Amino acid sequence: MVRKASLAVLAIVVALGLYVGISNVAGYDYVACTSMVWGGFRPIAKTREHRFLGKVQEDTARCRGDDKAVAFRSTPWVDWANYWAAADDDSKSGEWLAFTGFLRHFLKDGFGIDGALMDLEYERIELIKFNLFDNYTFKDYVTGRDGVDGQTVKTWPEMRLPKDHPEYADLGVDDDGAQTCEGPLIRHRTLTGICNDMKNPAMGSTGQVFARNVQFEETFPRLGYDELTKNRHGDRIDLLKPDPQVISRKLFTRVQDNLEKCNEGMGLKGNFTDANCDYKKAPFFNVLAAFWIQFMNHDWFSHLSEGRNDTDKEPMKVGCPTADLGCRPGDRMDPALFADETEPETFEHNGKTYLSRAHKTTRNYVTAWWDASQIYGYDERSRRRVRRDPGDPAKLLMVPVDGRTNGGDRFGYLPTFESCQGDPADCYINPEWVGQEATAFPDNWTIGLSFFHNLFVREHNAFVDAFRSQAAQTPNDDSGLRDPDNADKVIRYKEVSADELFEIARLVVAAEIAKIHTIEWTPQLLYDEPLYAAMNSNWYGLVKGHPLIEKALARVVDKLGMSEKGSKATSWYSVFASGPGIIGTGSTKKGWDLTVPDDVNGGVNHFGSPFNFPEEFITVYRLHALLPDLIEYRDLGNDPNVITRKDPVVKTFRGDATEAMHAGGMANWGLSLGRQRLGQLALQNHPQFLQNLKMPKRLKGIGTEKLDVVALDILRDRERGVPRFNEFRRQYGLKSLTSFDDFIDERLRKREGSLTDAEKNELADQRNLVKLLREVYGTHKCNAKVIITAAQVDDDGEPINDCLGHRDGSEVDNIEDLDTVVGWLAETTRPHGYAISETQFQVFILNASRRLFSDRFYTSSFRPEFYSTFGLAWVNDNGPDGTVMENGEPNGHEQEVSPLKRILLRVIPELEDELETVINVFDPWARDRSEYYSLQWVARKGAEADPAFADVQ
Repeated sequence: MVRKASLAVLAIVVALGLYVGISNVAGYDYVACTSMVWGGFRPIAKTREHRFLGKVQEDTARCRGDDKAVAFRSTPWVDWANYWAAADDDSKSGEWLAFTGFLRHFLKDGFGIDGALMDLEYERIELIKFNLFDNYTFKDYVTGRDGVDGQTVKTWPEMRLPKDHPEYADLGVDDDGAQTCEGPLIRHRTLTGICNDMKNPAMGSTGQVFARNVQFEETFPRLGYDELTKNRHGDRIDLLKPDPQVISRKLFTRVQDNLEKCNEGMGLKGNFTDANCDYKKAPFFNVLAAFWIQFMNHDWFSHLSEGRNDTDKEPMKVGCPTADLGCRPGDRMDPALFADETEPETFEHNGKTYLSRAHKTTRNYVTAWWDASQIYGYDERSRRRVRRDPGDPAKLLMVPVDGRTNGGDRFGYLPTFESCQGDPADCYINPEWVGQEATAFPDNWTIGLSFFHNLFVREHNAFVDAFRSQAAQTPNDDSGLRDPDNADKVIRYKEVSADELFEIARLVVAAEIAKIHTIEWTPQLLYDEPLYAAMNSNWYGLVKGHPLIEKALARVVDKLGMSEKGSKATSWYSVFASGPGIIGTGSTKKGWDLTVPDDVNGGVNHFGSPFNFPEEFITVYRLHALLPDLIEYRDLGNDPNVITRKDPVVKTFRGDATEAMHAGGMANWGLSLGRQRLGQLALQNHPQFLQNLKMPKRLKGIGTEKLDVVALDILRDRERGVPRFNEFRRQYGLKSLTSFDDFIDERLRKREGSLTDAEKNELADQRNLVKLLREVYGTHKCNAKVIITAAQVDDDGEPINDCLGHRDGSEVDNIEDLDTVVGWLAETTRPHGYAISETQFQVFILNASRRLFSDRFYTSSFRPEFYSTFGLAWVNDNGPDGTVMENGEPNGHEQEVSPLKRILLRVIPELEDELETVINVFDPWARDRSEYYSLQWVARKGAEADPAFADVQ
């Protein structure tokens, strides 16, 4: 019924669109558009080898982007990037926009943007259908349970708490052993993440095993468990094959014009400004954004137990048997930790044999929820590191720093760790953490983490103060909060205890962080209109501002969520949830009742597979290339356009980060990180300091006591069984490549005779990198009789073989052996404004949505009963003063002042002048955003003297 109704509505919309287009838009390709509409919707693939792949029919491409979209259909890359208005101003049709609002969807630019969104939704639908592999419950997902479609199963015995769990006695347990969280366990976010899903208490909690997004059979390709894997790689790959440190040195090292001025990322003594480490710079993303993602990762996942890998085993080699290329044969590191290395069981279904889990599993040592656990803790030991204010337990402790009493500095800074006294077994920190700020997740501490932790602790305390102010003004008013054990009792503002207020503040801060990442960081990372619309739809919905449509779609979503048919509960649920948005799903249900578990918990949707991050998600967050080697430090109190010194990033780690933060202050570090461009995610662009990282405390007496972190990234992926690049793409529903030459941007190659000097240099650089890829990974004589994958077929519908479309017996690139991180760094063909590759983005499409869909506190429990009326408004309005709008219409949108900008202005008010013209805090603060999604590196008014713009003046 839902499908018929939606098809009918869409048919009317399309007919109206064609009428408007034909009547008003000169040059429209009516034949192509009519053919596209007449062909109807592309069906959702029934089997994984017939997936969408991001490639559309020729008429569809022509209708949505004319000749440009058609011209690149033969490449492996997605088509939507070439649609009308999907890039900068030059991608627009130039047609006269006589129509506004709804009718814009039926002009060329509207067809382009909507077509891109439709393609992205197709990709998400099929990712949800084909890419969920939970290591606990996969058999139920495939076979179903008790006659129920596996994709609609909502509770799993594997997600129950064991009887010896400290909170087991507080659960409701029925005669069949099913568990339901009650009372205090559902009122706030719990320390370990249990009871986020009331009926699956263990899901997403600390210590759960990472999931996978790829078929279990395709994990651990180096071990050759699967026949297709053997066919794909032969004997060419292993843990140190090709050598990870050779890859680091040849393919990842930043080329320097002056080695002395960089000094392996250490700069010059005294941090002189004439120090220089060359790096490829992204024009539309700043260093603050690089540290933001490190701040996020600490909340989401960690393979390390208290900052350690498997110390019970012998340290392993990191690569390079000889000292060629500057390698260090003596480098050693602890092996990865595994949860289960036993042989997995198999099961049969419809005549096919399946693995029940991956060959080896790994554990997530933090909660998988977006719950700010890096600040507030994820287990008892980490909670001991969190300092509550003894004078006001609702707050986190902040202490004054000598000489810092003005502006935001009056809010103080986090206290620091001191050496443990007494029994070492009672110590809750590692020795190397001494002297750095005290917080729940202190590992890999940097100046950027110092900035964001101090920032959000200030925000926590600012919320507490504002709530208390509200309570003082209206002490007897209903706060909106309710106690599940006494749901009918009104809780007045004056009755909210300090402990309750602490937990409310945590909910608010976590939601602010999730909102910033969704509508601020990601749209700047993926700087174009389709992704701005897509990410805002996750939070606000595509029909924001149309309450009647929102309510109608919300009801449809609720019904789909209760369906026992997999396609409705997953595919169609995903489609219709884009209307009202994921945030608050189920929270507006008529008659919502705190005493009814199906109301409190009813908005979550796990799509038949319990939520945790997959191993492959961690792989695409290996983003070290974002960091420069040197930070360009500026002083807000003097002239922000002047770089006063260049600090090596490596000198702002651990306790040095804390000293640097106290010496410089948050305003100056915010200015410095906010103005400087981060590094492009590209080959030959990794920080030199990470290839030569001294770790005398961590690696005392082990090997060289140095580490090539870049090589270790590759090694960890191999240890943890991530498929190599081409199969990785196939598993995620993207076209595979046929040679290293596919990495050369066809858009440059087609225009080779008319390129600018900069474009010529770029094309030459790409060809050189292809040559290096061939040197490192090699070639082999192919055999067309050898089938290498079951996840995809070729353009003729035939199985993909070892020759990848080349002539049988010819010499072909070993592109199947390419490490995934190397592959996505090599992708030069990306949608406009993408700081990441399309391969990375495909992983985000699935998992960025799931972590919202699965979280009760962002869906059915996103309500005042949990957040308070004051707290919910704070999240929705980006602060206590209601919605504040930016001047003008950035990129054609009326836009609220972003949540992170509002936080900065609240707790570092001295940044007000600097942030006046900043629309997105992750865009370099001195850059002029100019016209529609411009990537130009041009100074805004007042920043013309900034030396960062000297090369373009």
